[in-house]
Amino acid sequence: MSELAGESSMSTIRVVVVDDQDMVRAGFAALLNAQDGVEVVGQAANGAEALDVCAATTPDVVLMDVRMPVLDGVEATTRLLAEPTPTRVVMLTTFDIDDYVYAALRAGASGFLLKDATPEDLVAAVRVVAAGESLLAPAVTSRLIAHFARQPTLLSTPPTLDALTPREREVLVLVARGRSNTEIAGDLVVAEQTVKTHVSRIFLKLGIRDRAQAVMVAYETGLVAPGVF
Repeated sequence: MSELAGESSMSTIRVVVVDDQDMVRAGFAALLNAQDGVEVVGQAANGAEALDVCAATTPDVVLMDVRMPVLDGVEATTRLLAEPTPTRVVMLTTFDIDDYVYAALRAGASGFLLKDATPEDLVAAVRVVAAGESLLAPAVTSRLIAHFARQPTLLSTPPTLDALTPREREVLVLVARGRSNTEIAGDLVVAEQTVKTHVSRIFLKLGIRDRAQAVMVAYETGLVAPGVF
């Protein structure tokens, strides 16, 4: 089923799959192309190819392998997200979480997905990220914070929370602990739409893209400390 990009851009999620293993790449592409509202518009075998393919196809979501020849997924993600584009990146990895994935999140990736994830999880990941959310479960968030705890120093110029209201800081803490909007609404006894508004304002004020980066900011400012879960 083929549609012109201009006609389908409002409803179809455009995806680029990047992996140095041909069978993995082809399998992911075939699975995604079989889904309603999803189209794989390009494939690449390494990070350098990915940059060229993304420049030519302007995807909504990129599934990016972490470890590849020529240019690895972390550097490719850093370069891709430095461009003024709405593209969002999901890292593909065989590890639960490692320094490569951590670095990719720092670069602005929207989360990560294990390569042995179920087909349902893969499709759900693409839809979730395309909708502007991130792929960070509470357990993953905890490990990400633990990674911060092993670092000898914080960033030399950490972000500031001065622009946030007390309520927005409270919401940011809960976001950094891996709580969903529904859970935050229950914790604070407010409407879920109110939480969504707070989260949107937090992202706007801090200049961040999603929950993955919110975790980074929460720790680097000292708002959240290791072990507070």
